[in-house]
Amino acid sequence: MSVTVAIVGRPNVGKSTLFNRLVGRKIALVDDTPGVTRDRREAEGRIADLKFRVLDTAGYEDVTDDSLESRMRRQTELAIAEADVILFMFDARAGVTPLDQRFAQVLRKAGKDVHLVGNKAEGREAEPGLIEAFKLGFGEPIALSAEHGLGLSDLHSIVSQAIDRAAEAQEQARESLEQYLPQVDVDLPEDDGSTEEGPALRWNPNRYLNVAIIGRPNAGKSTLVNRLVGEERVLTGPEAGITRDSIMVPWEWEGRTVNLVDTAGIRRRSRVQEKLEKLAVGDALRAIQYAEVVVLMLDATIPFEKQDLALADLVEREGRALVIALNKWDLIEDKNAALSAMREACERLLPQLRGVPLVTISGLQGRNIDKLMKAIFAIEKVWNTHISTARLNRWLAGMIEGHPPPAVSGRRLKLRYMTQAKMRPPSFIVFASRPDALPQSYVRYLVNGMREAFDMPGTPIRFWVRGGKNPYVKDD
Repeated sequence: MSVTVAIVGRPNVGKSTLFNRLVGRKIALVDDTPGVTRDRREAEGRIADLKFRVLDTAGYEDVTDDSLESRMRRQTELAIAEADVILFMFDARAGVTPLDQRFAQVLRKAGKDVHLVGNKAEGREAEPGLIEAFKLGFGEPIALSAEHGLGLSDLHSIVSQAIDRAAEAQEQARESLEQYLPQVDVDLPEDDGSTEEGPALRWNPNRYLNVAIIGRPNAGKSTLVNRLVGEERVLTGPEAGITRDSIMVPWEWEGRTVNLVDTAGIRRRSRVQEKLEKLAVGDALRAIQYAEVVVLMLDATIPFEKQDLALADLVEREGRALVIALNKWDLIEDKNAALSAMREACERLLPQLRGVPLVTISGLQGRNIDKLMKAIFAIEKVWNTHISTARLNRWLAGMIEGHPPPAVSGRRLKLRYMTQAKMRPPSFIVFASRPDALPQSYVRYLVNGMREAFDMPGTPIRFWVRGGKNPYVKDD
């Protein structure tokens, strides 16, 4: 039985530091600047033998207008409503502030299991603040140091008690339900997953898929995520650069779990000056490395700027499957002409990803979401392509016959043998007589021919040329 633990409090008290401590990894951005965290982030936390769901939240601001701070506050309120246990964190060295007192009133009205946590409590400087915190009305505060891991034993006790209460409530609910159900003794056959056609395959069709959504600031990434999951899961607004942390949102599409990762907008390196933006961009780049499929969001009104091309090239170099989503398509008047021009530009500017899926969408209105998901699953299938060695060598013989390798220094190159080294992305090795002399133009000829022959549009293809003979031919 697991429970949900939300970490809340005013800005800059150390909520993300405690979140990283409980998760065991530095996945939330941490900086001395107040208000770093904006979205609520969730992950699996652990204290000793206990596992639970932990939520990191934005610093509470006492505003109710339509500003960014107000939208951050609503995200915190959603986390409070979702949580089983709330850790109300304050800065023990700074003591209780008026904002802490106003937030305490909000938490009392929520009717949740609230525990007061005084962070930065190492040393004697925190003692007056811990004593002052009694006036908030949540009992004795826990002295904690998220930075140094002090006080986690008290949190273990709190979470353990919450898990026991949840398990007891579940058992009571089951017992109350059983008294209304008929008592029938039936011997059911053991279900091993077999069918009339034969035994079930040992393959899990519900394997999750990691999808990272990247792009320039204000391209509509967060709006698309909210449209996909059907709720205001991440912050959106007219301001550019709202998203800072890369937020993973588990979601289900046609029976399969998709981990959507919303990332911060990535500007050109020369424009990234502030430390906080550098941290956010670094987090977005790590999301690309851990993703399987990357959706590059472009603003259809200003597509294929230099930064868009740089991001597409980055995805190709990382070996990830790519789908290009042209967002804000509802703002385009002559759609047919615009789409033709964008397809031509895509083929011309991204020759290394020839045939990459190009999908027109409107994240705000929810148009063509089904087409986007079909493109994601299709490119994932291509990314996992495996071709038998026999097929590869028959294809290679045909390519050599149609266009033999050029002669270098009066000696013709020989391509002897080809095999697939790995998938994800598809990677191939060709054994040649003189691998260093094979021109890159001929390698591109082989790669482009492979895309057409084996139907692998858009996905990165790794092609290595090695020296040596056919390993399956024995010497006389």
